[in-house]
Amino acid sequence: MIDGQHAARRPSRGLSRLLASTGVSMLGQGAVLAAVPLLAASLTDDPFLVSLATAATYAAWLVVGVVAGTLVDRWPIRRVMVGADLARAAVLALLAACVWQGMSAVAVLLAAVFLTSVATCFFDPAAQAALPALAGEDELARANGRYWSLDTFGRSLIGPPLGSLAFAVGHALPFGLAVATFAGSAALLAGLPLDSRPGAPGAQDRPSVWASTRDGLAFLARHRRLRVLVASMGAFNLGYNLAAGVLVLVALHRLGLTSTGYGFLLAAPAVGGVVGGFLSPHLHGRIGPVTAYVVCLIVQAGCWAVVAAAPGVLPCIPALVVLGLAANVVTVLGGTARQSITPPELLGRVSAATRVIGLGAAAVGAALGGWLAGLFGLTAPLWIACALLVV
Repeated sequence: MIDGQHAARRPSRGLSRLLASTGVSMLGQGAVLAAVPLLAASLTDDPFLVSLATAATYAAWLVVGVVAGTLVDRWPIRRVMVGADLARAAVLALLAACVWQGMSAVAVLLAAVFLTSVATCFFDPAAQAALPALAGEDELARANGRYWSLDTFGRSLIGPPLGSLAFAVGHALPFGLAVATFAGSAALLAGLPLDSRPGAPGAQDRPSVWASTRDGLAFLARHRRLRVLVASMGAFNLGYNLAAGVLVLVALHRLGLTSTGYGFLLAAPAVGGVVGGFLSPHLHGRIGPVTAYVVCLIVQAGCWAVVAAAPGVLPCIPALVVLGLAANVVTVLGGTARQSITPPELLGRVSAATRVIGLGAAAVGAALGGWLAGLFGLTAPLWIACALLVV
């Protein structure tokens, strides 16, 4: 279980470490977020193959996500998170070496993105389980707001421009940067006061992995509010990635941006996301998560309509800022509700199952967007996303 005396004496120490590691690692993730589609676009002009680079980010959740959540519920949280960070650093180090030596290909890139995402399948449920354990119920909404604000600040505001600038200097550089940030995150997480899962049975008393997985899915399936939250998140992610999967091509070929300009364009939703992360705790208790999803689905549709119709980049920027704000509001409110509803011993499984559905929808949306762009043009996925989101 959690080291009770240590956590009781200094509850903010572990949370501060978790938040600091989030800020560090998300900087590298943001750099990779910009570099992956740019590298894909430099290797092929096929919109479908470029969109697969985005889809591969989420595809791992469909393969190992639910089982990963079951294992997270059995293993020490700290070791899971540190191990996942080190695994991501190792995979990206190999990718950086391949790019540096001119051995990169679309298949190599997709494999690296997929394997990095496998490690993320373990890291993210562990982080979601760590937050309520370190923050407590009273501060959970505020802790989630800070966590997702830091996530957005690094992943979307600072990381992408830094990654695109690094990519312009050398294609391997943003991946090397990510290696350093994941290693730094692992060093910070090594001091977390979390030893093992609270309430987890001993190894001799545990049911099989399949039985544990089935229990977690059954809890999600029979809990009506959780089902609605998961369905709402899946709809939001499907529409978002249907459009975002081809955003790099829209930016480069329709808006006339350079790779550096594309990185700065990705910072626009991050600005809104940071604001949304700080605003969300104040909305918690005043607006329900389901109502937030309904409003933000419509807001997202309007934002993509502006991007699709815009004659240049300037109208896109405020639309993407609002889009990022809406995305973080539903992330914080939905995540806080899910953590409050779910028993601690099931958090890994429920979080992973939720991510499988949400990110599975994102993978489908990204791949579908690339296919539609190849058939009907670059703005077609954006307009179709608008229609689906309204429905």
